[in-house]
Amino acid sequence: MRSPLLLPAVLVAALAAGACGAPSERASDGDGDSGGGEYSGPLRMGVTAGDGGDIARNVADLAEESDSGLEVEVVEFSDYNVPNTALADGELDANAFQHVQFLDEFNEASGTDLVPVAETYLAPLALYSDTVDDPGDLPDGATIAIPNDVTNGSRSLLLLQEGGLITLDPGAEGDNHTVADIADNPRDFTFEEIDAALLPRSLEDADASIINGGFATEAGLTPKADGILVEDAENSPYVNIIAVDSGDEDDPRVAQYIELLRSPESKAFIEEHFGETLIPVF
Repeated sequence: MRSPLLLPAVLVAALAAGACGAPSERASDGDGDSGGGEYSGPLRMGVTAGDGGDIARNVADLAEESDSGLEVEVVEFSDYNVPNTALADGELDANAFQHVQFLDEFNEASGTDLVPVAETYLAPLALYSDTVDDPGDLPDGATIAIPNDVTNGSRSLLLLQEGGLITLDPGAEGDNHTVADIADNPRDFTFEEIDAALLPRSLEDADASIINGGFATEAGLTPKADGILVEDAENSPYVNIIAVDSGDEDDPRVAQYIELLRSPESKAFIEEHFGETLIPVF
């Protein structure tokens, strides 16, 4: 199992001290400004609907039952495009819906400085179909829908390559592959790039669709039971994370949330409700 991201030292210190009393002030921005107030009130945690929302609400319940004093306000989003913007704009205190590659791409494209503070779980990507039970049975010229964001689109193409359906150009530059990097497509598949939230619905028209874990779960699909080609979870680099805006790594509410998320009670909840759909890395 992968080792989790190391928490920033200040978070570790907050946990060790049982940081559950009065809220601390925001870290200085370097010119003596405290950065806009204290870390007080509910922790506004942004998640995508489905498993992410269920897990966050369970953590909120654990917080309510504990003596931490932490209150969690779960804010759900219907797609992957808004939670990072909301975090950068200060509408959220943290979010939990993405892997580091997606976060890095957002920061580069948006000029933001959001940072990961903890790993959570892996949501294996899978290829689903309403018409065949094996990728080898897909017809020549089949249409395959994949996520239209850069990182998950690349992740999907790598999955198809692992399944022997396509070959990517080994000389392609960078870590993020696009359809243009397909060097060999012997069965003339057509690829449709679609917003991740719409991929379950695309099964009505496409021969197969690669669907992110959260949206698959929301649609009643699981990789093991329904996927015809499933991402290898062993040592995957696509583990989901909790992210905050740079400078907020010392928010004691985030430290408390991470502690509760990593608790045996939370891990048992994830394993009981999501089985192999989500794999905790703690």
